[in-house]
Amino acid sequence: MAAISPARILVSNDDGINAPGLEVLERIANHFSDDVWVVAPEEEQSGAGHSLTLSRVLRLRQLAEKRWAVSGTPTDCVMMAVNKIMKDHKPTLILSGVNRGGNMAEDVTYSGTVSVAMEGQLAGVPSIALSQCTRPDTKTRWETAEQFAPIVIKRLIETGWPENVLMNVNFPAVPPADVKGIKVTEQGLRELSGTNIEERVDPRGFTYYWFGLGREMGVPGHETDLKAIRGAYISVTPLHLDLTHHETRRSMLGKVDSAL
Repeated sequence: MAAISPARILVSNDDGINAPGLEVLERIANHFSDDVWVVAPEEEQSGAGHSLTLSRVLRLRQLAEKRWAVSGTPTDCVMMAVNKIMKDHKPTLILSGVNRGGNMAEDVTYSGTVSVAMEGQLAGVPSIALSQCTRPDTKTRWETAEQFAPIVIKRLIETGWPENVLMNVNFPAVPPADVKGIKVTEQGLRELSGTNIEERVDPRGFTYYWFGLGREMGVPGHETDLKAIRGAYISVTPLHLDLTHHETRRSMLGKVDSAL
C-alpha cells in the first residue's frame, strides 16, 4: 500500500455548508494542502445515507473560487465535485465531516458523512470520514477533533490503504487532555430491536416521534469502535466497500447454485 497524496483535497459533509464541523475540517485540511475545495449540501442532510437525487433537479451555488453548495445529498456533492466542478483537476484526497455526533456501528449505513467517503472511494479517490462524538447536555468538543485529526490523517496517508477501503474516524466526547490514544477498530454492533421511539406532542397538539439508539452489544475479544470511544480512544475503522459475505458464499457453492 503506497502513501497517499493530499495535494488537492475535497472537503464535504452531511451537516451542510454552514456547519461548524465543516469549518473545523477546512482548517484541518489546510494543514496538508493549500489547494482545498469545499462542495457541501446547501442544507443539513444527516441520515441521508448513500442516497442520490433522481426525481428533482440539482442546483449549484458558488460561494467562492473553491467553495460550492449543492441542493442535494452528500453523495450528490461528491459526484458533482468529481465529475463536474473538479473534473479537470480531480481531488487526490477526500475528507468528510467533521460530523457533529459519532458514526459508529450500524450508523455507517445511515450516515451521509460516511457516504461521502464511500462515494469518493468508488470514484477512485482515497477518502476519510471524520466524526466528533457528543454527549447529552454538553458542548461539542470540536477542539478534540481539531487537535488530533491532523495526527490521524498524517498517519493514514503515510500508511495508505486499498482502493476498495475507506477510513472511518471517530473522536471521543472528551477534552483533548483526556484522550488516551488511537485504536484501529472493528465496526461495532447495537441491538436495534431495543431502539427507543419516544412519542411527544407539539404545541399544536400533533403527535411526533424521536428515534433513540438501541443498546450496545459487546463482543468479548473484539476491539470495536463503540468500545474504543467508551474508553476515550480515537477510533479508526477501515470499512470495506465489498458487502459480499465470502464465507457464506463459499459454504453455498454446490448447494444452492446449479444449472436450471
